[in-house]
Amino acid sequence: MDHILKAGVVGSGVFGGFHARKYAEMDGVQLVGIYDTHPERCFAMAEQHGVEAYGDLADLLAVCDIITVASPATTHAGAALAALKAGRSVYVEKPLATTLEEADALIAEATKRGLVLACGHQERVVSRAMGLLDIPEKPLRLEAVRKGTPSPRSQDVSVVLDLMIHDIDLALSLTDADPLAVEAEGDGDSIRAEATFDDGFIAVFEASRIHDARERTMRIVYPSGVLEIDFVTRAFTNTTPFPLNADFTETAAGRDPLGTSVGGFVAAVRGLSPRPVVTGEEAARALDLALAVEQAAGF
Repeated sequence: MDHILKAGVVGSGVFGGFHARKYAEMDGVQLVGIYDTHPERCFAMAEQHGVEAYGDLADLLAVCDIITVASPATTHAGAALAALKAGRSVYVEKPLATTLEEADALIAEATKRGLVLACGHQERVVSRAMGLLDIPEKPLRLEAVRKGTPSPRSQDVSVVLDLMIHDIDLALSLTDADPLAVEAEGDGDSIRAEATFDDGFIAVFEASRIHDARERTMRIVYPSGVLEIDFVTRAFTNTTPFPLNADFTETAAGRDPLGTSVGGFVAAVRGLSPRPVVTGEEAARALDLALAVEQAAGF
């Protein structure tokens, strides 16, 4: 497939704007339209890029080859399923859906139609740029802290599906083991969880969107050493024997993980890559554990 791919974006918020810009700048892709239920915001973004603003999703799908869904999380599944049923490959911002039933329906539709279903867990890009996904050892323990200050964004889902799910997907990308038990305490805005896997791996997650300052750290314990990163101060300590890249933020992928992720989606649609950066199945696995955290916390 070497023709120009016509791309559309569902959602004219912050992330919709990011995706629209990536498509507008990408070789071999033409951004053709934006859909949103908020007309003024939709028209403003469409005008910025010189494309059409759509008030009906079906009208946008009719003129596109590929679609990004970057609307509020609770609307992801509905928009993505409509796109798949229209024969369009879809990139869905995280979370893929808000229920496992929705996620399964998306995967089944994409599989039935031979379409690409990708999800925007960009930590995979950052981890690969670091060399983390190439370590031959399995980790013993992961501790991930992701805290931010109050924001009006993503209030339709809990902090688990908003922020923690990034680190959940990262943990799952480091092991083939399955979660055996989950403990959690907190509420929809601030929570701590611990997942024990069937091979003994333990993943501890802390997430908050009401913290007084941004905090984002990661500590991974391997049999041969420990990796510690502070993503805010850029402190990087590696006592493992593996040559991890402390300057990963200076790589092309590290500087632009979203662009790399969207580029991987486009490559998969064109048949130039066997898969996107994160598949629908992988995103559903992250969603499954995220929902288990919510359940363990009692909400």
